[in-house]
Amino acid sequence: MMLKKRIISLVLTLVMCLGVAIQADASELNETKEKASQLESKKKAAESEKASLAAQLETIAADMEEMQGKIEKKEAELFAKEEELIQAKVEENDQYEDMKKRIKYMYENGNVQFIEILLESQTIADFLNKAEYINTISEYDRDMLDEFQAVVKKVEKQEAEIRDEYEEMGEMQDALIAKQDEVSTLVAEKEAEISELGSQLDETNAKLSELQAAAEAAQRKQAEATSGYQPSNAGAAVVTGNGTFTHPCPGYTYISSYFGYREQPLAGASTNHKGMDFAAPQGTPIYAAAGGTVVSAAYSGNAGNMITISHGNGLVTIYMHCYQMFVSAGQSVSKGQNIASVGTTGNSTGPHLHFQVNVNGVPTNPQNYF
Repeated sequence: MMLKKRIISLVLTLVMCLGVAIQADASELNETKEKASQLESKKKAAESEKASLAAQLETIAADMEEMQGKIEKKEAELFAKEEELIQAKVEENDQYEDMKKRIKYMYENGNVQFIEILLESQTIADFLNKAEYINTISEYDRDMLDEFQAVVKKVEKQEAEIRDEYEEMGEMQDALIAKQDEVSTLVAEKEAEISELGSQLDETNAKLSELQAAAEAAQRKQAEATSGYQPSNAGAAVVTGNGTFTHPCPGYTYISSYFGYREQPLAGASTNHKGMDFAAPQGTPIYAAAGGTVVSAAYSGNAGNMITISHGNGLVTIYMHCYQMFVSAGQSVSKGQNIASVGTTGNSTGPHLHFQVNVNGVPTNPQNYF
């Protein structure tokens, strides 16, 4: 009898120690999950910023290409205008030289010319007509010179305007090049940041895998320690399990948070955990642990999308934080029926199923029913 009591005492001590260890591991696991989630968020934000910067670079490259085309066109206009100005100045100079020669000739031979016109003229009217012709030639020279000078001034003005536009475009192109260099530097910095965050995330995920493996090992040890021991609670209103429940998330047996006391995983969460949390990826099927009638299937604050199923005799199972719900209130479900999928709705640290068993309204350890 004494030996039996000692064995029971040792088993209880072992179970308590393992329970404390599992709670500690769960706390570190949750912290590591939170860190991994934060790193993933930062990495995604950096990748989004990099994509935005890359889009800016593409826009700048397109603007530079367009500006280069405008500059080349303006260079062609400037070259043509310079050629036009050269030709206008040549014509102006030729006209000026011709006019000077005629004026000089007329000045040097003016009297003789008028005597010859007088002698050759048949009448006074003929003489006057020839004299008027000479005056007309002089006026024509002056008009032509004025016209050529006006053309030169016009072309010079146009050339100056084109040159100003050309220089302005050059400044705009320099600004685009500077902007391109600036954004390229930012892209390089983001790439370095993404690489660093990726390394940190890899390390954190590796640690997370180790912690999950350790937690699963501790869970197995606890199950082995308690497999041969059931406490006697005569007179207590506790329903013990008979293994008739099917697992609500087959293949995902890792328990991220056990029934009972726990450290607060996040603000607003209870330290008295009324169920068991099975960690699983979002979208993982959730199955009814037993046949029954759906009492409710709706969003419920911290619980998120929640399904409650009554199995009769005061026995109820609850499924919280669902991503999708495939049943509705009043519907009959069978054991193992796909009723929902794993999510992280409500107050949650990540995708998981909170599975809860109530007996006559009192939360009970779900492990008693597997």
